[in-house]
Amino acid sequence: MVDQPILVLGATGGQGGAVTGALLARGARVRGMVRDPQKASARRLADRGVELVAGSLSDRESMAAAMDGAAAVFAFTTPFETGVDAEVAQGRAILAAAGEKRVPHLVFSSVAGADQHSGVPHFDSKARIETELASGDVPYTILGPTYFFDNALGGARRIAGGVLDLPLPSDRPLQQLHRNDHGAFAAGVMLDPARYVGQRIELASDAPTPAQMATALGATLGRQVRHEQVPLEAIGNPDMHAMWTFLNGPGYRVDIPALHAAHPEIPWTSFADWAQGAFAATA
Repeated sequence: MVDQPILVLGATGGQGGAVTGALLARGARVRGMVRDPQKASARRLADRGVELVAGSLSDRESMAAAMDGAAAVFAFTTPFETGVDAEVAQGRAILAAAGEKRVPHLVFSSVAGADQHSGVPHFDSKARIETELASGDVPYTILGPTYFFDNALGGARRIAGGVLDLPLPSDRPLQQLHRNDHGAFAAGVMLDPARYVGQRIELASDAPTPAQMATALGATLGRQVRHEQVPLEAIGNPDMHAMWTFLNGPGYRVDIPALHAAHPEIPWTSFADWAQGAFAATA
């Protein structure tokens, strides 16, 4: 076990929260960078023993201060607030801060398929960050999560009404990831860095088809749920249109059996088990 704290950027968010929880479960010292340490979500982390520091993904100085003395850093970037150019700027700020503080190991959560020249804006922005990370002098590991199970929650009301909307054919598998599996994997990488430095690893927990997803959701809710294929032309957001075009085409390429066999320490949650936990309360 490392003695110095492990820094998690965005510790109250979906990815950061899962990584923080996994590190705490393994007895690690965790420092969490959050926007507002006084928010209830941040205070809950403090109550669990997390050292809170205020900072922003776009503020190099605050990140450098947070990285001071850290054994490892979990980082991610997001285009969904201010766009892909701002995301690349976030990545560069993270890399500059990590270089300044000589961070021993930076784990960057990118996206599966970022290396496939997909034309998806928020894949390509992460690819640019990956390239700069790999050409720098900060020891790194890149994780590439696939589509998160939690994305289904955005359509929870429609699902409760019996319809799962997805822009895929009913029989097209979609590689997906449970945030907790992602968190557990990232925690393992940071606690045993020698196995992973310099690697790029794509992650998926399961690959259900939309029909199988609808069946699992229906079983949890106790009522029929059917998949409705949303036409690609109905997706107005250019980034999301490009992503679903990619997922209808080459798609993610995670070798799931090999990944799971190599990492039996990860729970690798099925979509059906995730759905049971996520939707049981609404049944």
